[in-house]
Amino acid sequence: MSVSGGLKLRARDAADLAIIAACLQDALVRPRDMTYLAAEKRFAFVANRFRWEVAAERAPDEPTSAPARPAAGDAEFADGEVLGPVYQRVHCGVCFDRVRGVKLRGFSLAKGPEFLELLTVQAQDDTILLMFAGNATVRLEVEAVRCHFEDLGEAWPTGWLPHHADDEAAPNRKSPA
Repeated sequence: MSVSGGLKLRARDAADLAIIAACLQDALVRPRDMTYLAAEKRFAFVANRFRWEVAAERAPDEPTSAPARPAAGDAEFADGEVLGPVYQRVHCGVCFDRVRGVKLRGFSLAKGPEFLELLTVQAQDDTILLMFAGNATVRLEVEAVRCHFEDLGEAWPTGWLPHHADDEAAPNRKSPA
């Protein structure tokens, strides 16, 4: 199966939300790009997500891509150097409806970090938890699970495959650190 276009998903229960959570794993979210619209009972944010569905299509031994030849007058770097695998990221919009309240832990929207790394999203009874690295959490008090997720615009290439402490033995895992 080839995934060339963007994703557009919705969740109406915990099982549906688990699929969206898998797509959002390792997404980067700016706190300033989160908003709660109390009158509309809506919590929304824009994320920069890693396209796991495209990375999963790659064969483990797929050849890496070589750099393009420089144009006339451009500097040439390490002729024939292999850059490594190329993955993709894309912006996406995420909207939760029927939200009664929002609580933040470990950060604030006004003075939060530049980016939060989303680890997972979980539904528990009348609560949805967005759990980020560094013990930051968004807790949504909801009437029901109602989530809409849509990729926005074109994906762009990245050489960074998200890294987790429990993945250290896995091949091709990189961290920008």
